[in-house]
Order: sequence, then C-alpha cells, then structure tokens
Amino acid sequence: MHNNEILQTIKMIDEETLDIRTITMGISLIDCMDPDIHVSCQKVEEKICRLAKDLVSTANKIEKTYGIPIVNKRISVTPISMLVGVSGGNPVEYALTLEKCAQKLDVDFIGGYSALVQKGYAAGDEALINSIPEALAKTEHVCSSVNIGSTKAGINMDAVKKMGEIVKQCSEWTKDDNCLGAAKLVVFCNAVEDNPFMAGAFHGVGEPDCEIHVGVSGPGVVRAALAKADKNLPMDEIANLIKRTAFKITRMGQLVGTVASKALGVPFGIVDLSLAPTPAVGDSVAHILEEIGVSTCGGYGTTAALAMLNDAVKKGGVMATGHVGGLSGAFIPVSEDAGMIDAARAGVLKLEKLEAMTAVCSVGLDMIIIPGDTSASVISGIIADEAAIGMVNTKTTAVRVIPAIGKDVGDELNFGGLLGAGPVMPVNQTENDVMIDRGGRIPAPLQALKN
Repeated sequence: MHNNEILQTIKMIDEETLDIRTITMGISLIDCMDPDIHVSCQKVEEKICRLAKDLVSTANKIEKTYGIPIVNKRISVTPISMLVGVSGGNPVEYALTLEKCAQKLDVDFIGGYSALVQKGYAAGDEALINSIPEALAKTEHVCSSVNIGSTKAGINMDAVKKMGEIVKQCSEWTKDDNCLGAAKLVVFCNAVEDNPFMAGAFHGVGEPDCEIHVGVSGPGVVRAALAKADKNLPMDEIANLIKRTAFKITRMGQLVGTVASKALGVPFGIVDLSLAPTPAVGDSVAHILEEIGVSTCGGYGTTAALAMLNDAVKKGGVMATGHVGGLSGAFIPVSEDAGMIDAARAGVLKLEKLEAMTAVCSVGLDMIIIPGDTSASVISGIIADEAAIGMVNTKTTAVRVIPAIGKDVGDELNFGGLLGAGPVMPVNQTENDVMIDRGGRIPAPLQALKN
C-alpha cells in the first residue's frame, strides 16, 4: 500500500467507523459423532477448545499490529442436528456444550445449532428444531438457524409451519429478556455453508475440517464517500464510486484473513464483503440510500438504490480478494441500523417495503420487531413469502423476526449492543391458516433445472 492509501485507511477507521465486523473460525464436528451423547459432547468441547484456543488472542494481536478494529470473534460448527441424528438424547446438551466452549474461549457468538430440512426431515432434525426455544433461552452465546427451502429442492411447508411456532416460542421463553431468543434464530432459504455472520452461521459439510472466514463492514465509509460527491453525479458514476470504496474496504479484510490464517495454521476460507450496519451514528446502510437521493429509507426509489449498492459492493470487493463468499452485499437489519430505526419509527419503512428490498439485498427480513400477539401462522406466512423470493431468484433469503411479547405497534424493544433497538412494526394479520396447515412441499421452480 502507498502512503496515501494508508492514510485513507486510517481516516476510514478513525472517522468513518470502518472495522472488521467478524473473524469466524469454522470447525467441522463430523468426527465428534458418537452413539453416546455425553461422549459426543466431550469430543465437541475438546475439538472446539483445541482448535480455537488462540482465536481471540490472535485477533487481538492483529488489531494492535495493524490498528484495525475487529468487533466480534466467532465460531461456526457443523449443523448440530447431524450429531443428534447419531447420538439421540436431548439436543439441548449440545447447546450447553457450545455455550461452555464460548465462555472458555471468550468468543462473542457460536453458530451452528442448526438443521437443513429444505427437502424433509432426517434423523435428528425434528428433535433439534423442537429444542431450539429451550436451547436459546438457556444459553447466551449460541445462535441457531434452519434452512427450510432452496432453489433446487423447493420449500418444505411442514418446516415452514413448524418454524412459525418455534419463532413464537423463542420469544415466549425469553420474554423477560427482551425476547432475545428470537433474535438469535434465523430461518433460511438457500443458506450458504461459509457465512461468517450471526445468527445464521454454520460450518457446511462441504467445508474443510477447520478454516478462517472474515466478514468486513463499512457502511460509514461508503456513506462518507457519497456525501462528498456532487448531488448531480449520474447513477453510473455513483456506482463506480461505491465500487472503488468497496475495493479498499475488502482489501483490509483480505489482509486480516491472510494474517490470521497463517498465525492460526488453518486455511483461509472467504471474505464476506457485506456492508453490515450497527446502531452507531454514521454506520447505516439506510443512510447510504439516503445519500444516493431518497430522503428517507423506504420511500420510492429505495429498492432501486439498494440494488445498485448491492451490485456495486460485490463488483468492487471481488477484485480485492481471492475468495469471496458468505452472503456478500448489503444487510438491512432494522434494529441494527440507525437509519432504518428512524425510518421505521417515522412510519416510512414498512414490512411490505422491506420484503421488496429483500429481493435485491444480501439476506432478507432481518431483526424486525413485530407485535407479540402475531399468530404463529402469520409468522409462517412471512417465512414462506420470503423463502419464495429466495427460491425463485436463486438467492439467499432469510427471516429473523422478533415477536415482542406483551408489546404492540409503536412500543420499543431494546436488545443493546450490536443487536440494537427498534419499534414494534405493524403486521398484516390476515388469517392464512388453511394454506399453512396444508403442509407438503412447494415444488422447485423451473430455474432449478439448469443442468
């Protein structure tokens, strides 16, 4: 890097909230399977603690050496339902083991209390899904995800119905803790195996035994670059400006991943170049869209601006790293984004507009607080609609909604930290029980037949 590039990076870190959002170690637990759940849990604890013992200290050393903030240190593991399928027993034992590892290693989150059921239930899947509310209520650092659909398989509507019930139960189990359980659960369509971001991270079966992923972030840097641009600049030039900025952000992630991989002696997996916002002032994806020219996020033009942003980030970032992966693009988690919180409070950003935006963003309906009396079938309907967008468009979509037990539209829920806070948003409560109760499977679309 030339001197002026180093100075630019320092400015991005000091003034524009640039950081590495996460360094995530993916660990395979395939060799920890055992018919005895207690033996299996012992193997899980031994392997995670052995491989990740230096993860936090290495990340801290990189922070000090290069002056690059690394906000979260995380671990992702093989979907635990696979281990449950062999061992049987109460899956919560695995959740408690993962929590024990997280506390020992001082990591922020550990993901992989997961099941992949897009085409149906295998051994261990149903037991794990039924245990999710208890597991998330009894742990602080464990995150969970369930993949209920894919472009190749279609949508498992039995699982969609079940997950509407599970989301509601997660909030009820943690109603005295701001319904935090539901904030640690994501329902996916087309889930990816190398995602470093929580709550949806898990270590896929196609991944190596152990690897390091990096998730970069930089909404504040992109917003600052656009704030300096001429308001009459054409959209294609705005896209080029975003691309150049994304390149600089991603190159920092490549550096951190390379150094961490060498220090820890494990392969470098991917850089996820998603713009991941926080509630901090100046670190908002919504504010980027507003700099592009929509006065408040949610107004007409928002979806088009987000589509351009998502595409430009990918085009710029892909040149800066050898291995792009994860979700990569722009996240729109409402409670984690200061601009989206303000837009939701003002009533400009609504659930229907957010659903439209998910067709062009990195993930989907994320960190949306809904009335606590929303029925499980309505939540299932939200999941089904979002999965359909992902299935037909061959992209990852997800739902992370939090039914705020005892609260209604206009009330607030505050999680603190990166999870932020936000208003309870209105939800169309039209009954859909007949459709949801049908179950079965929505067939894969024609797009699946690409061979």
